[in-house]
Amino acid sequence: MDMDYLFDFLATTQLTFFIAIAALVVAIVALFSASAARRAAAEQSDTVKQRVESLWHDMDEIRVSQFNGPDSTEAGRNPIASEQFSAEKAAYEAIWPLVWLLHDKLGMFLRSVESDEPAGELRLEARKAALDARSTLNRVRPFCHDDVDGLITQLIDNHIKAHLAACHFMDLRKDSLSSNTSHEREVQKEKFHTLYEGQSRELLNQLVGAIRRRMLR
Repeated sequence: MDMDYLFDFLATTQLTFFIAIAALVVAIVALFSASAARRAAAEQSDTVKQRVESLWHDMDEIRVSQFNGPDSTEAGRNPIASEQFSAEKAAYEAIWPLVWLLHDKLGMFLRSVESDEPAGELRLEARKAALDARSTLNRVRPFCHDDVDGLITQLIDNHIKAHLAACHFMDLRKDSLSSNTSHEREVQKEKFHTLYEGQSRELLNQLVGAIRRRMLR
């Protein structure tokens, strides 16, 4: 066997081995990064959910204390204000579960898209959640405060934009040979990340605060 050929063969084998090791390391790092991102997203979602549950609990306590306290007669002398409060509270109780369901369903869809997992059913569920939230908001909008209405509208719109960006990302991934397509995929990925992880979470926190101020005033 020619020695030069043997050396070339060994060099090629070693290079292939090192490339395989590097690819394995990158895959492991990506797996741990994705797992950490999912845990962080779940923790943030739990925090927002706990804030909302605390909000409704505080609202119930305030209503009970007002009914049992010495100022309860004031509510009786102002039935219009009491009815307006009840109507606004009912509106928020109707729309909030759908807003939260939309946020949850969209998050599941986006995580599946990013992990390259089957996401067809989650895609439809997220779309339906957006339609239900928008339909309910249109129904209860007359009873919502302007600030709350604006936040919910913007939040739903952001979720729809993130959904569309993820769908575009899925379509582009089918054509992975073009460098232009690869760049566009990264653009769409960054877009739905920013809309969901950044803007939408901030809007959720603002929405909770706005509802709290309206209900506990």
